[in-house]
Amino acid sequence: MGCKMNIDEWMKIAKYRGYTHFDRKLSAKKVWDYISDSNKIKRHGFYPFIRYTITIRKYSRTRGRMTKKRVVCYSAHKDRYIYQYYSYLLNNEYNKRAQNDDLNCCAIAYRNNLGKNNIDFAKAAFDNVKRLGSCYIIIGDFTGFFDNLDHQYLKTRICDLLQVKKLPDDYYAIFKNITKFSCWDLSDLLKENGLPNSSYGMRQFNKRDIALSLAKFKTLKSKQIKPNKNSFGIPQGSAISAVLSNIYMLEFDAKMNTYVSPNNGLYMRYSDDFIIVVPKNGDESFVKDYETIMTIISETPSLELEPSKTKLFEFDAGRISSLEVQDNTVFRSEKKQQIDYLGFSFDGNIVSIRDKTISKYYNKLNRSIRKIVNNEYDTETKKIIKCIRLYKKFGLQGGNNQNRNFLTYVGRAESRFGSNERVNLVKKRHIQKIRKKMRV
Repeated sequence: MGCKMNIDEWMKIAKYRGYTHFDRKLSAKKVWDYISDSNKIKRHGFYPFIRYTITIRKYSRTRGRMTKKRVVCYSAHKDRYIYQYYSYLLNNEYNKRAQNDDLNCCAIAYRNNLGKNNIDFAKAAFDNVKRLGSCYIIIGDFTGFFDNLDHQYLKTRICDLLQVKKLPDDYYAIFKNITKFSCWDLSDLLKENGLPNSSYGMRQFNKRDIALSLAKFKTLKSKQIKPNKNSFGIPQGSAISAVLSNIYMLEFDAKMNTYVSPNNGLYMRYSDDFIIVVPKNGDESFVKDYETIMTIISETPSLELEPSKTKLFEFDAGRISSLEVQDNTVFRSEKKQQIDYLGFSFDGNIVSIRDKTISKYYNKLNRSIRKIVNNEYDTETKKIIKCIRLYKKFGLQGGNNQNRNFLTYVGRAESRFGSNERVNLVKKRHIQKIRKKMRV
């Protein structure tokens, strides 16, 4: 089915993971003969995913401090290698289709053949806005993207990609498990292992050879395993979820690009976030564009816009204003706005690193500093060692240092956008700020 992978290619992309699961940790080389045998895959018995919830703390100038919860699932070791192998095969077919359908510059997330990153894509989007000079912009986000993918529609899109009427047995085994997946909560596994439900407990848990003995697994599974009984949703975090989400959106991306691009417009999607730019030809024309775009969205099963993250803008004479469309009428705000996309902001004239991106970086830095400063049990020598590690992790990296961090990312952005933008402001007096907080 399409191109196959050889063991040399496999060893380049396969990644060992040291977490604890229901099966024992495996090297990529040892599992090759198994995962590359389609007869074994179609009969493979998949373990439940281990599931836990992470809390993400955010800050908004308008809404203050907020918390967002995200459910993360991770698969057993052999299962993960299987997902990774078939993800590679599907991604190769996807890349061919994207190339043939002229979608390489539209679907930009989880790609392995574009040779570009978020900096390049953000620059391309903002350059398009500048080049048009006068245009409308739609920024959108889909609600619960991975959680709501329709299983039957996904299956249809995979068959269409592979040019088959029915999925081969090995592909079907994977499709069935990733859609009818089951989970076992990490908190329950920690409890069974006599560990606290904390970061310390997780670290200790991941030092173990296996999550549960086979006997205990069989005894507890009927009580602890929670299956997905819905006809929608795939687990976010599996090695195959990303490429499946792109396959799901193939027809949507093609429709959107076909509508927008002939008039020098732009459509670009990164996972569940998208930007659309259309030339300004009057409010009546924009209302028609907006209605057509909403129709394309509604025609794709389970796609639903997140209202709070869907924003309309007008760019004209170096000024960005927010818009609303109600009853076929465009309403404008007098307040000047900025466009946020892929971690960057554009105010109509200057590009900068997005405030939220910088805040996340400094919040992480400040937490690390507080751990060092407030730990009264560390000796002076140990504190100095921790300080050196902190500077390496958060400070500027000079010369040929390969330790990349947020500031090296800012440096790459500055190089790509050019010195006329403001993407490098975060670097100013950075070491002095760290020293002041460290009081050293």
